[in-house]
Amino acid sequence: MKVVYLPLDERPCNLKYPQQLAAATDIQLFTPSKHILGRKKNPAKFEDIRSWLLQETKEATHLILSLDMLVYGGIVPSRLHQLTDEECVTRLDVIKEIKQQNKKIIIYAFNLIMRVPSYNSSDEEPDYYAMYGERISHYGKLLDKKGRGELLEQESEDFTLLRQEIPVEILKDFTNRRRINSATNLVVIDLVQTELIDFLIFPLDDNAKYGFSAMEQSNLLFKVEQLQLMDRIAIYPGADEIGCTLFSKVFCEIHQYTPALYVRYSSTNGPFIIPKYEDRSLQESIKSHLTASGAVMVDHSLDADAVLLTHSPAVGHSGMAEPNQLFSERHRSYFSEINYREFIQSMQFYLSKNMVVGIADVATCNGSDQTLMYMLKKQGLLEKISAYAGWNTSGNSLGTVIAHTIIESYYHKKIDYERTAKSREFYYSRLVEDWGYQTIVRKQVATNDIPRLGCTYFDISSQLEVIQSIIKQKLEQFIKENLSNHAEGRLEIENVTSPWKRMFEVDVHLSYVMEKIV
Repeated sequence: MKVVYLPLDERPCNLKYPQQLAAATDIQLFTPSKHILGRKKNPAKFEDIRSWLLQETKEATHLILSLDMLVYGGIVPSRLHQLTDEECVTRLDVIKEIKQQNKKIIIYAFNLIMRVPSYNSSDEEPDYYAMYGERISHYGKLLDKKGRGELLEQESEDFTLLRQEIPVEILKDFTNRRRINSATNLVVIDLVQTELIDFLIFPLDDNAKYGFSAMEQSNLLFKVEQLQLMDRIAIYPGADEIGCTLFSKVFCEIHQYTPALYVRYSSTNGPFIIPKYEDRSLQESIKSHLTASGAVMVDHSLDADAVLLTHSPAVGHSGMAEPNQLFSERHRSYFSEINYREFIQSMQFYLSKNMVVGIADVATCNGSDQTLMYMLKKQGLLEKISAYAGWNTSGNSLGTVIAHTIIESYYHKKIDYERTAKSREFYYSRLVEDWGYQTIVRKQVATNDIPRLGCTYFDISSQLEVIQSIIKQKLEQFIKENLSNHAEGRLEIENVTSPWKRMFEVDVHLSYVMEKIV
């Protein structure tokens, strides 16, 4: 079996995470060299991507394909490009070329529905988004509500005002790019119908109930239903975790394995909460992630190959906590509608039954819930858990931890020192990055070091090595305080890099030496 993977971009979440998951299996994942994948706003060169794909897929059994990378040159270039409709559609012809030279290859593809962040920043958007981003996002929401006949009187006045405030040429540039991207997605649906693509995901990147994304999602869904392709095309919130998700799907199919996962929440309201940056209930998103990964949700833990313990919020959208908030500053539902003690007790019970346990830490956004993590540490549970994720959005965390949990459920009770060591390395990498960096160190460095060094949160290039050294030292201290007393292995940080020379994400090169089989 040869599995080829073209990632969404060169960041660790898209390139490295699937590689690490694959290293914990018997499947080799073939990925392109990072240097041909572009960097942030600089798109990958189409001819380089095309040549690599045609070469690597000649004898491949599976291809996991980011269409954003193929067509636009990456996730950020998909929001900036000046390509025409014809150029985008022509680039999709590579898929036909791949199928012509390898008729048996199975292609799983994904293409994002472009996000519309509701804040002013041009870090990953066009330059004008620094001034007009929030207004463009609000305009899209009101435009959608207007089309649905749900616009209130005050909203109608706001809509008129926004049309006056946003320069015509800016709105034209933004909406024209969205039109082209959406039209490309409609063409991609045809490729599923003609069986050039075997399975397709349209991830909703940072979306909401109303807006440009919601309107485009509806148009795509209507065409999918019309062509009776609901069984082969999925549309749900997510983005940077899809590489992990589709690798899990390939893994399950190669091994003819249908994992059964039982889902349990820390909050009774959890399944019904609509998380921040998403448009549907947490339970519906989990069902989508499980199905896309190759798993099935079961009704009882006794029937399960693994348990997905979901640390869920009891309030949605803007009420969800962020790592930079003190516990006392959180929405009061965190004090009354989340039962930490029962959640831990249930975890201990499942672990005592020798079950595979994965934790989806999605009660907060952009990092771990420290309250939960310190309880896990205190109860000695960190080295007993099989998989964990608590980074960025709910969808990002779900896709990552579900894929890892599925893999671990397959190998449960099978002793393989090298494989287990690779799996634990990925697990501890999640703890160090999601808990150590995103929740603790990032805030410390951004507050105390970035200002004195003359940098900003989104640009640390002038003091890159100094800041990376500070982050490394602080993460080493985090490991010493929180992860050094485990009997199963020893953790060392070899290096720390900042892929996009900003504070938002970090790439921790972690060395893990196992002392015993877990």
